[in-house]
Amino acid sequence: MLRIAICDDEESARDALRIQLEKIMDETEDEIVYEFSSGHTCVSWITAHPGEVDLLFLDVEMGKENGMDAAKKIRNSNDSLLLVFVTGYTDYVFDGYQVNALDYLVKPASPEKLKNVLSRAKQALSPQTDQFFVLKNTDGIYRLPYDDILYFYSDRRYVNLVTAVKTYTFYGRLNDIEQQMKKNFIRIHQRYLVNSDKVTFLGSDYVTVDNPACEKLPVSRACRKEASEKLAKALLRGIGE
Repeated sequence: MLRIAICDDEESARDALRIQLEKIMDETEDEIVYEFSSGHTCVSWITAHPGEVDLLFLDVEMGKENGMDAAKKIRNSNDSLLLVFVTGYTDYVFDGYQVNALDYLVKPASPEKLKNVLSRAKQALSPQTDQFFVLKNTDGIYRLPYDDILYFYSDRRYVNLVTAVKTYTFYGRLNDIEQQMKKNFIRIHQRYLVNSDKVTFLGSDYVTVDNPACEKLPVSRACRKEASEKLAKALLRGIGE
């Protein structure tokens, strides 16, 4: 399933592209989840909501902030979002390589080219499934890179996934999540599962993680010995690299 967004400052252009995509997606689970009328709005939203969109169709020629400028800002915080430029000209086609664009479509894009883009987008995402954590809550479905996750913590029947920019709450059990995560995610407490790559300090009964707040997470007595050994190795491994 692809979650698609469109950014174009012309409403008629957004409508035309949406209608074309909806015809193609008629028999799939793909959906257009967001539309933006400016590069600034698009960058702000994408930056604040990582993991909510897989593929962004981005118009190059817009007002104060054109599509190329917007793409460069998006890439500062998001390497996994697939970008497709849509434009009336071919002048910028080589600039797309600077931001690792999936494709470059000249308006109006034909159904065949759009089908090809959607197919390639799915192929691009498919090999990366083991690099992402997928969760579902009342807001929708999120696909978040493991490297963006600082830690998980449980609260009754819910689990909170914490990144540097946002916390995602969903129904689940921390024990189940621990089983599916990679070995660098270490249980430090009955309620906490931390990404060892994000730990910046290991104390006797707490760790700090790499975010602006330098949060302290508790290390329980029951988990202390095993967690401390694993985290110490992870920290020392980072020194040796």
